[in-house]
Amino acid sequence: MPRAKRPRRRATPATPENRLIDAALTLAARQGWRQTGLADIAAEARMSLAEVYALHRSKAGILVAFLRRVDAEVLGGADAGSDEGRRDRLFDTLMRRFEALKPHKAAVRAILRDSVGRPAAVLGVAALRRSMRWMLEASGIATTGCRGRLMISASLALYGSVMRVFLNDDSDDLAATMAALDRALKRAEGWCRYLPRGRWRPQADAA
Repeated sequence: MPRAKRPRRRATPATPENRLIDAALTLAARQGWRQTGLADIAAEARMSLAEVYALHRSKAGILVAFLRRVDAEVLGGADAGSDEGRRDRLFDTLMRRFEALKPHKAAVRAILRDSVGRPAAVLGVAALRRSMRWMLEASGIATTGCRGRLMISASLALYGSVMRVFLNDDSDDLAATMAALDRALKRAEGWCRYLPRGRWRPQADAA
């Protein structure tokens, strides 16, 4: 199993949007996402409702902004000059994502639990699908055309399966998450034999 590279955590800039995101995550972890209103988030962030409205019109919008922030953190740690195979690069990329989510695990758990079956969940899936496109591109895996769409869908399913392990992984090094991701990527290598010409295989990087 490859070893994940521990990312260097950077301080989150104290912008109004980041204050809003952090307030939403704090309340989600403390009282649940369904019980948290926009007025609650504004009060926790020490912002007026008008200031919140200028940034986001809904709680779903705040969550999408959170996903974008995670994307930026993961992409900021990508090594463009890496000579690793695509499979190992994808492993590193997704583990950087789980590391970025680790401080907010309680909030993520509450948000996922309280969003099941609600319309806003559709927006979250669409935003996460965009995130997976960037994770694949950061790993040197193209996302264009029919094959690219299949790769995005497969990575979304893979990520979701590992997320369930991550939410219950309380180890400092996320060992259980790494093992689950490694197993999921091995299964994905098997799926790739059914993809159209140009399929992704770890050894095909030099082609």
